[in-house]
Amino acid sequence: MKIAIVILNWNGKALLQTFLPSVVQHSGKSAQIYVADNASTDDSLVYVQEHFPDVKCISLQKNYGYAEGYNLALQQIKEPYAILLNNDVAFKSDAVTPILKAFEENHKIAAIQPKILDYKNPEYFEYAGAGGGFIDWFAYPYCRGRIFSNIEKDKGQYNDEVPVFWASGACLGIRVSAFFEAGGFDKDYFAHMEEIDLCWRLQNLGHTVYYTGKAEVFHLGGGTLANQNPKKTFLNFRNSLFNLLKNAPSKNIYAKLVTRMLLDGVAAFFFLAKFQFSHFTAVLQAHFSFYSQFSKMKKKRSIPKNPPRYYERFSIVLDSKT
Repeated sequence: MKIAIVILNWNGKALLQTFLPSVVQHSGKSAQIYVADNASTDDSLVYVQEHFPDVKCISLQKNYGYAEGYNLALQQIKEPYAILLNNDVAFKSDAVTPILKAFEENHKIAAIQPKILDYKNPEYFEYAGAGGGFIDWFAYPYCRGRIFSNIEKDKGQYNDEVPVFWASGACLGIRVSAFFEAGGFDKDYFAHMEEIDLCWRLQNLGHTVYYTGKAEVFHLGGGTLANQNPKKTFLNFRNSLFNLLKNAPSKNIYAKLVTRMLLDGVAAFFFLAKFQFSHFTAVLQAHFSFYSQFSKMKKKRSIPKNPPRYYERFSIVLDSKT
């Protein structure tokens, strides 16, 4: 097999029942499918083994989260390429062939993302990735097809194949050798934003991150943590600060961090104004967690002498207001 499809799972039997059949049906003969299980307490693996004997199971010893879970799972595969797939993603056609072709035709590509559409509303892009990801000067992420909560209808406007800054972890094609060259996912993130960190490090190493609109998948979203979950707010705010500290060029790094934290404070008070007290608290907790791990994350900086430009826009927040 040339490419592995690795589905990370934690107590997701119901999701596997809904989504795995489509992945098996549309993966073709070039892909070996794996389910990497983060010590589920339901009978997820029993279901997979009984209904899909050709799918290989990787049993992990505890819930390592997204980041370390995939690090450990990819150590156990032999294929040179992998598609890291959430357990709430459906294939309705062959999404594997365009990704594999891109890897084989362009050896600079280390990561690639297909078009990601909304499983519940398939005429529209899905929040987590849409038509390929970018970040602004402050490391706030956004996507083609999705700016904050504003989501575009798919009219074929992103059927192209272009370099992007980050590829979504919901369906992330990866060159396995480049993944380990970059050090894999940072397990200190646990989940959320770790794919942006990885893509940033890959580009600092001279690799390219790509998007192909010739492949499309359908993502339910919120399969593990719903968007309204304060834990997701905490992880997104904290891990985005990690990204900036670890990967941004040294020039103005502290000015960026201070300004970014002030902007986070504004976001926190918007939560407060809407009586979303748990999210307000989550932003504060994210900052305290960032402060406590500042020295640790700073030691992880490895910036080339002439780092590539990482941002397309100065401030997606300001741009969205104009």
